[in-house]
Amino acid sequence: MSSSTAPVISTVGVPSEVKTAEHRVALTPDGVRDFASRGVHVHVQAGAGEGASIHDEDYVAAGATIVPTAADAWAQEMVVKVKEPKEEEFQFLRPDLTLFTYLHLAAYPAVADALLAAKTTSVAYETVQLDDGSLPLLAPMSEVAGRLAPQMGAHFLERHAGGRGVLMGGVPGVSPAKVVVLGAGNVGWSSAVIAAGMEAEVTVLDRNLDRLRYVDQIHKGRISTLASNQGSIERTVLGADLVIGAVLVAGGRAPVVVNEDMVRAMKPRAVIVDVAVDQGGCIATTRETTHADPVYVEHGIVHYAVGNMPGAVPHTSTYALTNATLPFQLEVATFGALGAARGNPALMHGLNTHAGEHTNPVVAESLDATAVDPFAD
Repeated sequence: MSSSTAPVISTVGVPSEVKTAEHRVALTPDGVRDFASRGVHVHVQAGAGEGASIHDEDYVAAGATIVPTAADAWAQEMVVKVKEPKEEEFQFLRPDLTLFTYLHLAAYPAVADALLAAKTTSVAYETVQLDDGSLPLLAPMSEVAGRLAPQMGAHFLERHAGGRGVLMGGVPGVSPAKVVVLGAGNVGWSSAVIAAGMEAEVTVLDRNLDRLRYVDQIHKGRISTLASNQGSIERTVLGADLVIGAVLVAGGRAPVVVNEDMVRAMKPRAVIVDVAVDQGGCIATTRETTHADPVYVEHGIVHYAVGNMPGAVPHTSTYALTNATLPFQLEVATFGALGAARGNPALMHGLNTHAGEHTNPVVAESLDATAVDPFAD
């Protein structure tokens, strides 16, 4: 992409996030500089970066304009965010707006309805997909969430936090915690690495044997691997101190792989961390929680199901997110959402809604709807 190309979208807004305890911001000052070099002016809501330790003066030095209200940021031609718009933000949706953010519409049908009603063009980070099936804009936050999951699980295994009172690594003469990771993708692999580093006894399950071979080759037996099926899931979950749910279907609702009977049969005060909660969760008893109130107990099991886990470490997460999203954001600004989607199949997957219609078949199917081809005559 040439920096001399006149951009189709000339203004970008960066509003403050309003989801509970969400301190990330969608763009770093370095991202502002790259937009500015292409003739795109960035408007950042005052204080939007403070939670990530990025100050207004940092944005100004990079060439951004600080605007006082969310309405000012949302008034731009394209808005880049971190999380899906909340109900109080639906008023800002409109037909001439391009919204680029995590949407997870399968888990948030009210957001899909609002986008369709407003005829907003939306591009979802989590459905931008490369030819090899990888999800480059989901990967960095999956890695962050995966690395956080054992950390959160270890804390809530502590007795005063409601758990069994088990130390992840045990001590000489006492067994370590048994950690079961459901899924060997970016979340699961990252979780397993950190849990193993904490000297827990770690088992990873996945249906993809090649992925399990990869884990086994890298960790040379330090992490146990099992082919995922109903029997293997049931046996390992029942013996676990900590279960980490890391099952993903790109764009769709996560499949439930641990049913309620399995949860009932787990060790009392064991812990579940369902990282798949923003896609509906892969544990039957999962319901979304917040950083302010992160856990609940059901059937005697402690459940942690925060829908924006990377928001706990917003400085790290913001820079990791911008590293991945910026090239695609620049492409959308330069060519427009439809132009970028026409020229880049990855962004075609990312396009979720346009002109009041669904455009991603997987997302549409998860919502019992039908997708249309935005380029059809």
